[in-house]
Amino acid sequence: MFQQVTDFLEESEALHGLLAPLGDADFETRTQFRGYTIGDVVGHLHHWNHAADLSLRDPAGFQAFFAEVSAGISKGQGLVEIADAWLDGLRGRALVETWRSFYRDMAGHFGEADPKARVQWAGPDMSVRSSITARLMETWAHGQEVYDVLGAERVHTDRIKNIAQLGVNTFGWTFAVRRLEAPAEKPYVRLLAPSGEVWEWNEPSETNRVEGDAAEFCQVVTQVRNLADTKLRVTGDAATRWMSIAQCFAGAAAEPPAPGTRYRVTA
Repeated sequence: MFQQVTDFLEESEALHGLLAPLGDADFETRTQFRGYTIGDVVGHLHHWNHAADLSLRDPAGFQAFFAEVSAGISKGQGLVEIADAWLDGLRGRALVETWRSFYRDMAGHFGEADPKARVQWAGPDMSVRSSITARLMETWAHGQEVYDVLGAERVHTDRIKNIAQLGVNTFGWTFAVRRLEAPAEKPYVRLLAPSGEVWEWNEPSETNRVEGDAAEFCQVVTQVRNLADTKLRVTGDAATRWMSIAQCFAGAAAEPPAPGTRYRVTA
């Protein structure tokens, strides 16, 4: 089992641990993300974990899955509505345990696969390693709205390096998805990991750089925090342009949350 599979499983288990004490009614609590309830978050993660597993083990099944999602979108349905139809009434505690059972099995399937093999996705094909990394990123990012609304303090680990790496790798994508020309020089990125280790990417530069807390960098590139709500230090035009719209996930161009709208709720 390669490292990203273990990291996905551990991140999923961490979120399950947060959800475990909740009762059925708690899953109807609305988060700060587009009106999603906690139950919607779990349903969304389970829906797309299923898609990733199909892409690995049943390509024809994945094509049928994606055609169904595309048909729903063409009818004006949102992802939550499409997932709800697929879940067919599965909610609350029952959904959480179904999600957990599935992601455990799914981790086993990915762990047995060649990490360099190619699988289908909504956009271009990707490697098995990239696919499970994307599921780790989604679990971590959507998990944030649950931590926030429950007022829970999140304890980060160095497995977020996968997300930071994805954030750095999607520098060009952030501009391409908006039909903008990417700056020629990629910013130097220097981050402090949860363990205290220093992570660095690209050529060192004093005039084009992003530095600070690794978890905050991951929050910005996954759009769970506005840059203004972090202590990241951003220097230079290219770095500033990137961090103001950074997007490490696939799909259409998305706007970061407005300043002050995503935060940990406190009593």
